[in-house]
Amino acid sequence: MFENLKPTQTDPILGLMSAFRNDPRKEKIDLGVGVYMDDSGHTPVMKAVKAAEARLFDVEGTKSYQAIPGDALFNERMVRLLLGDGHEILTTGRLSTLQAPGGSGALRVGAELILRAKTDATIWIGTPSWPNHVPLLGGAGLSIRQYPYYDTNLREICVDAMMETLKLVPRGDVVLLHGCCHNPSGADLDPSHWDEITELALSRGFIPFIDIAYQGLGKGLEDDAYGIRTMASALPELIIASSCSKNFGLYRERTGSVTFISGSSSQADIVLSQAKAVARQMYSMPPAHGALLVGMILDNEELRRQWQSELEEVRCRILSMRSILVDQIKNNNAGINFEHIKRQSGMFSFLGISDQQLERLRKDFGIYIVSSTRINLAGINSTNIGYLAEAIKTVLH
Repeated sequence: MFENLKPTQTDPILGLMSAFRNDPRKEKIDLGVGVYMDDSGHTPVMKAVKAAEARLFDVEGTKSYQAIPGDALFNERMVRLLLGDGHEILTTGRLSTLQAPGGSGALRVGAELILRAKTDATIWIGTPSWPNHVPLLGGAGLSIRQYPYYDTNLREICVDAMMETLKLVPRGDVVLLHGCCHNPSGADLDPSHWDEITELALSRGFIPFIDIAYQGLGKGLEDDAYGIRTMASALPELIIASSCSKNFGLYRERTGSVTFISGSSSQADIVLSQAKAVARQMYSMPPAHGALLVGMILDNEELRRQWQSELEEVRCRILSMRSILVDQIKNNNAGINFEHIKRQSGMFSFLGISDQQLERLRKDFGIYIVSSTRINLAGINSTNIGYLAEAIKTVLH
């Protein structure tokens, strides 16, 4: 049987990571990896997480399976983190939430449930988007269509073209949106854009599916949730996939959730039962450790305050690296203006240089960037930014 299998193509980001690891040079920089790193180039465990782990060690009395929906405290606190404690929908009974194995698991559960509700469902995905969106959602069986999102030449969101395309989305189709810190462009919708898309969803009858993997890393925990909260107030149906990998640093714990907003409480009960059936067929029960930590942190005033302080440090460090990098490469021989990087949010932005310049950065300077020119600003620190800036200015001519 296995002799019939053909090798798959190597994921370009994983291939880049492998090439970086095998590069013997001491002076090298990986700007392709998609994780946060501190100023020492390390992906740390947050102090609030360590404190919660110490408490959990004392109180956890079993390693038995969780229920299929996951940890109830985690689910409840995640909904409040996303929507705010005072959101009017919290008391309607229209919400159903399922803990999932990371943001990817949340996206897949959402996709599978969409197909149960509408077997010929189509999801519209902006271009560009996170490279795994299409295989993850399309692999579930959803038909994929695209709408323009970011113009790499103009280095801004192509708002008019996006809105004109969304006006054509048929009733019952699903539209994928990034909640904040757009991956890979770093260019986020502003409140007026969210308001307009909300009106379009109401008039056209399409269902937004919001992927929010970076809440707190953009403009802050509250501002980053504007789109979710606006749509939850106005729309009869909404799907939200959230991840705790970045804002809690729980990458390997695979901690996420998927929340469905339905038209009524009775529909919400049915949605939850179907989502549980999806989960049972895919992975049965979600992993417990990360969710128990997040629930504990969000439920404890001291731990939550400590976490929010650490998260703000992360956000501000990334903003600082954006600003310093732009300032150090602005006087380049090619006359390229990189000010768009300062205006954007989160870990990523497009550098926007040629394939030849990317290759020279890798070959001559050991600087690894994916072919789209997406860079991880969190891969830059005080010890390598001077070297990086000089290398970029050298290849620009």
